[in-house]
Amino acid sequence: MILRTQIIMSPLRQAFIKAVSYRTPALRRNVRYCSTSVIQTSEKSVPYTKTLKEESTEAKGPTKALPKSAEVVVIGGGSLGCQTTYHLAKLGVKNVVLLERDRLTSGTTWHTAGLLWQLRPSDVEVELLAHTRNVVSRDLEEETGLHTGWIQNGGLFIASNKQRLDEYKRLMSLGKVYGVESYVLSPAETKDLYPLMNVDDLYGTLYVPKDGTMDPAGTCTTLARAASARGALVIENCPVTGVQVRTDDLGVKRVAAVETEHGTIQTPCVVNCAGVWARALGQMAGVNVPLVAMHHAYVVTERIEGIQNMPNVRDHDASVYLRLQGDALSVGGYESNPIFWEEVSDKFAFGLFDLDWDVFSQHIEGAINRVPVLEKIGIKSTVCGPESFTADHKPLMGEAPEVRGFFLGCGFNSAGMMLGGGCGKELAHWIVHGRPEKDMYGYDIRRFHRSLTNNNRWIRERSHESYAKNYSIVFRNDEPLAGRNMRHLPLHQELLRQGCVFQERHGWERPGWFNPTRSAPILDYDYYGAYDHAPHKDYNYEQILEQEYTFEFPPHQDVIKRESLTCRKAVAVFDMSYFGQFYLFGPDAKKAVDWLFTANMSKPVGSTVYTCLLNKFGGTEGDITVSLINPGDTDSVLAPKFKGDGYYLAIGGGVAQHNWSYIMSVLQDMKFQCTMVDRSNDMGMISVQGPSSRAVLQEVLEADLSNEAFPFSTHQVVKAAGHTIRAIRLTFVGELGWELHMPNEACMPVYQAVMKAGAKHGIINGGYRAIDSLSIEKGYKHWHEDLRSDDTPLEAGLAFTCKLKSNTPFLGREALERQKKEGIRKRLVCFTIDEKVPMFGLEAIWRNGQVAGHIRRGDYGFTIDKTIAYGYLRNPDGGTVSLDFVRDGEYMLERMGVTYPAKAHLKAVFDPENKRVKGIY
Repeated sequence: MILRTQIIMSPLRQAFIKAVSYRTPALRRNVRYCSTSVIQTSEKSVPYTKTLKEESTEAKGPTKALPKSAEVVVIGGGSLGCQTTYHLAKLGVKNVVLLERDRLTSGTTWHTAGLLWQLRPSDVEVELLAHTRNVVSRDLEEETGLHTGWIQNGGLFIASNKQRLDEYKRLMSLGKVYGVESYVLSPAETKDLYPLMNVDDLYGTLYVPKDGTMDPAGTCTTLARAASARGALVIENCPVTGVQVRTDDLGVKRVAAVETEHGTIQTPCVVNCAGVWARALGQMAGVNVPLVAMHHAYVVTERIEGIQNMPNVRDHDASVYLRLQGDALSVGGYESNPIFWEEVSDKFAFGLFDLDWDVFSQHIEGAINRVPVLEKIGIKSTVCGPESFTADHKPLMGEAPEVRGFFLGCGFNSAGMMLGGGCGKELAHWIVHGRPEKDMYGYDIRRFHRSLTNNNRWIRERSHESYAKNYSIVFRNDEPLAGRNMRHLPLHQELLRQGCVFQERHGWERPGWFNPTRSAPILDYDYYGAYDHAPHKDYNYEQILEQEYTFEFPPHQDVIKRESLTCRKAVAVFDMSYFGQFYLFGPDAKKAVDWLFTANMSKPVGSTVYTCLLNKFGGTEGDITVSLINPGDTDSVLAPKFKGDGYYLAIGGGVAQHNWSYIMSVLQDMKFQCTMVDRSNDMGMISVQGPSSRAVLQEVLEADLSNEAFPFSTHQVVKAAGHTIRAIRLTFVGELGWELHMPNEACMPVYQAVMKAGAKHGIINGGYRAIDSLSIEKGYKHWHEDLRSDDTPLEAGLAFTCKLKSNTPFLGREALERQKKEGIRKRLVCFTIDEKVPMFGLEAIWRNGQVAGHIRRGDYGFTIDKTIAYGYLRNPDGGTVSLDFVRDGEYMLERMGVTYPAKAHLKAVFDPENKRVKGIY
């Protein structure tokens, strides 16, 4: 420990130099993948001197007797476990048990930095953070009389360039919607606020006065006491050794019990809040938990004169944070070469790793540059502990698709304290009521396709990139470089040859747009040159992405414009093969679709119906098309063999796993006797759209495509290029057009036939960037942007999809009827602005001088030559939002602190009478 002692006695820069000087040249050159030594750390080596219990960590046996049964068993006594237990108890769940294998906070929580920043580039996250702040700063103290250790010293975000400051201005605008006080400061104003800061290289800062710091021990102690007072049972020193799963009469796997070294607890519900150990716990139940364990470190300085009461600092461009620690600073960040903890020890408790200065050193220069006095300040302690990280740097929550009753509350990417209160509340609501109150899709484990959640290469690559890019600016058109080429569409190579720039969704490579000058293949992940990987040179795909890093109009706007206008004026073909393609049939199939879907399903075979899928609170879990089909003579990909009623479901590919899992859970809960089959990997789909689409397809399809013979919203099984396919007359761009659904082997010959027939009509390939523009002009909704699980069809302008005039019951009907009677309190409204500035979402909506909501989705409409934005309008007084309320307002949209006059529209701004989809031009 000579090296460790010398480091702690040295100033920050000298500590780094001395640490490196003790290492061999080979070790300096090569970054290690995995950890070496682990030490059990005494209290004095970390920022928090208070622990939860005075007993020895070697105390044997559970601290309380195990009950024979429980309504819910939460496993893991860190931030999320304690918050979830507390919120379950608040919801009235009396028989909830929290099991911790050692002592509360002993895994990751005890050594966390405990920062809380209120503003994030997500409306849901802002709401989650607000709840956490309320819990730790107010609620717990009011309930228990105990102080949690909350310190409100403010937060300061550093911008060293214009784009970073633009990002902060976006956050400031969103903060106005939620009442989060924030200010954009000049370098001089920043210096006045934080005298020890170097501001010479600053572009500006964002100051949030009511940000702060949480004490993990104080918070979790108070949470445990508050939960216990409400009847929860918190049991420490009780490792879980197994999770019993049974298969019910319908073949559904369900949680049955939790096994420990000291007994078994019968329970129908387990919550995996085991952090770094969550993957191993999931394996006990046959559940995939896609996360990895990494070292995450910070150092604590000696006393710094003048640092007292300063705000916490995030210098994103330097990838470093500075947390006020009394009269010192904790310094940490996110590096490009984090160390993976390859073999997670189940005996690890209150432990730390030796700090690897080769890895941590990249934070030193940034910290000293920002606060120069650090160069002369010694280091009091180093803190390097395990954290769990995920593929998109978002938590893993919700019920696992593999086992009913097994819930996840893990993978919090070093933000478990910050997000714990909001997520604990939502998770508790999920367990008790079947779904969270807020839209938690971005955290829902079902956002990942089941083919990815146990793919170690994908998990490792994506988790590394997400970690390395944690402090990067969030741009709308960014795409990952890691974990690519996992799932290819049938036309992938052909479209790549034609210059396709792909987007990644659900593991699929789908067409984003077409670069007319150069092919853009996606190469194997190079880990940004870390771990001895040679970084790619002249990587065209990466260069294209970097050009898209802007808050202005993207540089390829002219290409998107050409694809969009060619579709409007002639014809374009879109490869939409990444769609989820499911069949539903069986004795109760008709009962199932009547209950599942909002639209009237009493249609003849050959009909195709656009419909919503709701939860019991009326929120929209999905919007899909359902085609009523005849059984095939033989069981085939295109036409399965079945008896009775059958339905073909086409679902946006990015949400296919979510929809599949949700539909299956409803079928199971209702005990419907029917079968659902996933053919997404076996089928492709191309969409041919535009005024000339009928003329093109009439040469390809062996069918009469007239309005009389092939009406809108119908489908037929037809021949095309020698193959049998299903043609559906639908559009997602607002034009005359057909979707061609077919087996994979038919995709290339059918595509080639379409392109050949379309050549004289000027046909081109189009991508999803064009679809985004075309669809927003037509007012078509994108699920999880315009339409989420916390939005009802009535609020979103989709009442026409709901069979409320019939007597047929359906899931969510009662909630819709109640809302219709009481009046809606938010309404999706279309806005246009005359000035040519882009809108991407999160911009504030001002009505008559008051903030009244924010934009969910924005894009440029090339046909009308205006920026279009959709957002939910609310009444600032809390009243209903009627059509008259919308009409009577004067509107401004705030983009990066600047407001622009806007016009509200109650109908689509393009072809509001739907003539073009009917073939009327």
